[in-house]
Amino acid sequence: MNKAELVNAVAAQADLPKAHAERAVSAFLDTVTAELKSGNAVTLTGFGQFTTKVTQPRTGRNPQTGETMQIAASIKPVFKPGKALKDAVK
Repeated sequence: MNKAELVNAVAAQADLPKAHAERAVSAFLDTVTAELKSGNAVTLTGFGQFTTKVTQPRTGRNPQTGETMQIAASIKPVFKPGKALKDAVK
């Protein structure tokens, strides 16, 4: 499912015009992004938790040439599903 399909599903489920559903989905995504960017976690009870994880710098290998290279440290977004979501998917 892509963003347009999600907007259509939200509009149908909530009986909203597509323009309102588009704004709601965009606002949700923007809010989660802003919170993660500022270092905060977003917890939706029963659904899951969005957090960030810091990866340490490490040495890797270029698969084409085989030479070693340094991989820089980075911050990655992480999603941990909640119990209710795990149970619903089973």
